[in-house]
Amino acid sequence: MPTHKTRTENAYFLGPKSENAAWFRAEFQSILDQWFDWRRALFGEDPSPIPQDVRLTAEFLAEQEIISQKVHELGVLMTGEVPKYTPRYIGHMVSEQSIPALLGHFATLLHNPNNTSRDVARVSGAVEDEAIAMLAVMIGFDPTKAQGHFTSGGTLANFESVWRARYRMDHFLAMGLCVAEAAGQPFDPVAAAHMGWEKYEQLALAHSIEEADLRAASSVLGNPFDIAARIGAAARREWRGPVLLVPGNKHFSWLKAANVFGLGEEAFWPIDLDVQGRLSLPALSSTIKRAHDAGRPVLAVVSVAGTTEAGEIDPVDAVCDELADWRMSGVDIWHHVDAAWGGFLCSMLGGEAESGLDAHSRRALAAIRRVNSVTLDPHKLGYVPYACGAFIVRDISNYANSSFAAPYIDRAATNDRWMMTLEGSRSGVGAAAIWLTGKTLTFGPDRFGEIMAGTIESRRFFSEALAAGEDMVRVLEPADSNILCFSLARPGERLSEANARTAKVFEGFAADPEFSVSKTVLSRENYGELINAHSGRYGGECDTDSLVLLRCVFMNPFWCNEKIRAALMPHFIARLHAHIN
Repeated sequence: MPTHKTRTENAYFLGPKSENAAWFRAEFQSILDQWFDWRRALFGEDPSPIPQDVRLTAEFLAEQEIISQKVHELGVLMTGEVPKYTPRYIGHMVSEQSIPALLGHFATLLHNPNNTSRDVARVSGAVEDEAIAMLAVMIGFDPTKAQGHFTSGGTLANFESVWRARYRMDHFLAMGLCVAEAAGQPFDPVAAAHMGWEKYEQLALAHSIEEADLRAASSVLGNPFDIAARIGAAARREWRGPVLLVPGNKHFSWLKAANVFGLGEEAFWPIDLDVQGRLSLPALSSTIKRAHDAGRPVLAVVSVAGTTEAGEIDPVDAVCDELADWRMSGVDIWHHVDAAWGGFLCSMLGGEAESGLDAHSRRALAAIRRVNSVTLDPHKLGYVPYACGAFIVRDISNYANSSFAAPYIDRAATNDRWMMTLEGSRSGVGAAAIWLTGKTLTFGPDRFGEIMAGTIESRRFFSEALAAGEDMVRVLEPADSNILCFSLARPGERLSEANARTAKVFEGFAADPEFSVSKTVLSRENYGELINAHSGRYGGECDTDSLVLLRCVFMNPFWCNEKIRAALMPHFIARLHAHIN
């Protein structure tokens, strides 16, 4: 990728030396002036509770001075914060925020909307609708059908998918149980749990069953222990509930979800990974069969588009094909993609930027449009401030969940999301940050996609320069996104010795103010084949159950700059040598 031309990020980010400070300051001041004018003009006939003679008193000015001092004190304190804006920071999934995102966040923060209801966010709620539609287009959903909302982060977005998958399965089970009990026929809970909405509607029509009739058979709305006993009696087999299938490269939030939704950790069934550290298709197929043989329906299958550890992208396309085959045989399984990290790479698809992805990643990202639900984290690769996650489904049938009543909120406002979200109060700042980003940068391949392609190219550049500068560097392969992981090992060395050296170097970087990197540890339980392949490339002996890796996250858009590369790359290698020795 050329680095000599004027690139998109030059205008859309403040810059590591605050190069765009004058313009950025003016835009902030413009937002404040507009806000001040709005407040002055609205209800202009109302008296002022803070007249000028009060503002000029010694006591008033003294109080303002205290505030000014403490604001300055806080500002000084924050200069000791981790400088995540600099290209020297390649540690975790956080970086420079874009100017549109900051301005959108700030402009909305001043109005403090709560997107729980249009009663208090009539503009911000509409902005959220538009922002969700923008993200839906980016991942391939039809924006006229897709539904979703912003959350506090990826964890809550993942929880939202479990909530809806559970709602759907509970409806299917309740319908099947009611029909079986009424007919006096044996009940097959696995078949019922996977019937799909079309079969559900057919049964409801054939047996004149309305949703209100299902309450008595719902384990979500009723007593789950009573319903479990009824299912077991009707099935003539002990009912042990559904399972949640998540690959071994999963985020920790999935184990939390199994706990929070009362599934129990026993219901959390990991799917084995292949030699690339991605979800194994044979393992997925065999795990679904094992669950059904045990009388356990599959609540959801999760695939990951950009793992936290190393950025791997699961074969989403192949998972979709596998689940489509099951659906053809009458087994409809919810498919969620945890794209908290890699979802914004979808912006590369459909243009020249797409060439920055390998064939596997292109296929996987393009297949996201086929799944039931998706998690995104705009506060990662969307370059918006914390905290901002997003949950999006393909259509309204996948957005359905348990209903609740709040007498102080107008239920007639059908586009309100308060009854559709796990969180109650939700700030509008994240939606506004995405909205302004989408209105300026756009989420297509020519602009935002170009920035994403630049981060992947920067990871490739860094990887090649690193391997050329230090013989012991062992880069983890494959690298599907913009995360680089590597260990430090001599040819034929035992893995335990390489781990000790890599851990020591990380400790050196952790105490070194020059650069920030992170560390990840892959367990043999989940990444056995990948660990063997990694050690095998340098003839290493696998004598321990984990692989310690240094981890570098290339989010900062200025790693594409030739001057940055020329200045920082030799310096990083020099620091690496110092920490090795």
